[in-house]
Amino acid sequence: MDVGFVGLGAMGQGMARSLLRAGHRVSVWNRSPAKAEALAGEGAQAVRSPAEAARGGLAITMVADDAALEAVTSGEDGVRAGLPRGGLHLSMSTVSPATTARLAKAHAAAGQALLAAPVFGRPDAAAAAKLFVLAAGPADALERARPLLEAMGQRVFPLGDDPAHASLVKLTGNFLITTVIEALAEACALVEKGGIPPARLVEILTQSLFAAPVYQGYGKTLVEERFSPAGFALPLGAKDNRLLLQAAEAAGVPMPLASLVRDRMIAALARGWADLDWSSFGRLSREDAGLAKGPPARAGT
Repeated sequence: MDVGFVGLGAMGQGMARSLLRAGHRVSVWNRSPAKAEALAGEGAQAVRSPAEAARGGLAITMVADDAALEAVTSGEDGVRAGLPRGGLHLSMSTVSPATTARLAKAHAAAGQALLAAPVFGRPDAAAAAKLFVLAAGPADALERARPLLEAMGQRVFPLGDDPAHASLVKLTGNFLITTVIEALAEACALVEKGGIPPARLVEILTQSLFAAPVYQGYGKTLVEERFSPAGFALPLGAKDNRLLLQAAEAAGVPMPLASLVRDRMIAALARGWADLDWSSFGRLSREDAGLAKGPPARAGT
């Protein structure tokens, strides 16, 4: 299939490469041209604007936040301007349900379709085509996009015809990850204070009650304090937490744990940890318990 890919960050690069490996013809655009040029050396075609990437009738966007998605979608150089009538925009970024709903309406007015398809998985999963894809939008749009989604992920979870539903489920999934990080960090601080190696606790938990990838991966990260280089940077995690709380307030749903995580992330950012992985806020439990000494280690230092 011919597809345009807009946004070649840590996730987008791996996703675009997965499409190339699957035999799709991929046009790429990135705000920093060097990343697009690197993929051009691997068989992609670098183009000059999101609009040009979308002219084939199908475009994927994978950008950092709502503002970036609006920027690459709107205007004369945006995806919507480049897509022909009947074209399809696959929005794979983690953004607010409100933004997704607004873009879906704008695309419909232009005779186009929006399929929201955010993903669960970090850059290593993107590079290995092992993402989990949440997909919501018109049924025919999902079937049209399915070969692309299956080339990038190990499973696609349909969520009906309202694109905003995919965005909401993605935010709740990220919220649950942050509660695991906080709970594990608190538990590890307690056992460490009691003279038990935290690594032993994580080993026991992940081989009994909590034999799940999130506990296994983040348990190891917290114990080893491997926060650099960031797989998912703390400011992006704080952004997702903020979007979740906004959606919760709009729906009249109190989320006390999300509010706790917000304060933890703000405290971590205030310590200058913006370049670290979002799980670094878990280190605050060790600091509060008087266990952490010195700043977190950075890669290469």
